[in-house]
Amino acid sequence: MSASSRLRAAIAAAAILAIGMGFGRFAFTAIYPHMLAEGVLKLNDASLAASANYAGYLLGAILAMRARAHSAHRLCLWSVAGTALCLGVLALTMPVWLIVAVRGVAGVFSALAMVAASLWLLQQRRHARGAPLLYAGVGVGIAVSAELLVLAAQLGWHSAGMWLLLAGVSVLAGLAAAPAIAASGQATLAVPPQAAASTLAPVAPVPLVLLYGLAGFGYIVTATYLPVLVGTALPGLNAAHVWAVFGLGAAPSCFLWHRLHERLGTRQALRLNLLLQALGVALPVLAPSAIGYLLSAILVGGTFVGTVTIAMPAAQRAAVKAGANMMAIMTLVYGVGQIIGPVLAGSLYAQSHSFNNALLAAAGALLLALVVSLRL
Repeated sequence: MSASSRLRAAIAAAAILAIGMGFGRFAFTAIYPHMLAEGVLKLNDASLAASANYAGYLLGAILAMRARAHSAHRLCLWSVAGTALCLGVLALTMPVWLIVAVRGVAGVFSALAMVAASLWLLQQRRHARGAPLLYAGVGVGIAVSAELLVLAAQLGWHSAGMWLLLAGVSVLAGLAAAPAIAASGQATLAVPPQAAASTLAPVAPVPLVLLYGLAGFGYIVTATYLPVLVGTALPGLNAAHVWAVFGLGAAPSCFLWHRLHERLGTRQALRLNLLLQALGVALPVLAPSAIGYLLSAILVGGTFVGTVTIAMPAAQRAAVKAGANMMAIMTLVYGVGQIIGPVLAGSLYAQSHSFNNALLAAAGALLLALVVSLRL
């Protein structure tokens, strides 16, 4: 097919991740400070909701292990429908336990979006060069949802209206992507042999899985608590803008890390990525200032999806050797890391009333992942 067809396929897949991950998963990071201020949630409740979302992500990854490329287009559409429904339901008045449960279900659909969009574009459509645009969808979704929430706050909307806004935009974006996703069926893109073939050396599956799980733990404290950190330390700064910077750093970084992956190889690209990410996670502790928080948002936002952009295509190559659905396994271990992060952060915060120890532990996990990468 033509270059325009390949571009449309990558954009449609990116929209699935923007909805399932950027809106369905990470928008909670920017919106729950409003829920705290309104008394809808307490800080412990928010940590519980975050952990439930990551547990749902883990469950979704387990369920997605049975997914196959030929049915990925249907799973993409289900992930959009489920995410939009969960966002809309959160606009209703409900007890805390139900909010936690809905966030858990939303996590299932987020994992489904990650696995299904990756399978659809990289395997069903055989468009490996579309990977950076695909994973840029996560950052675009984070940035767009954050700025939508800033606009809603300026208009005086409460969190219920914000959830409805996110649900409505998700439906519109899903409808825009649906024709390209649904019409594909089991067809594949006819890519030139030189575009389909990878010149990158395969890596060992077990260390790749292990370091990916550590990376999931490493970034999640920043990704969960950055707006709260900023709001506490710098009350005059709109924390949602910093969260938008996080997303804006993530979107173009996918293209940078894809290029570095091709130039340096999987091993060197991952090591550089993990080192910079560890620095970004530790920055709020090392430099607790407006510049420090902003640089942290840029560095972590500019590296965490980069890890995905490098590791998921590497997992696709390793799947031949491993004989398993490596994309689902990778999503699974990432989910395990993401569950541990908020639980540990909440426990450490209860002891010290500071996120510093949690951030340093997360940075340590990323440095450990860098050590594991020596075994790839």
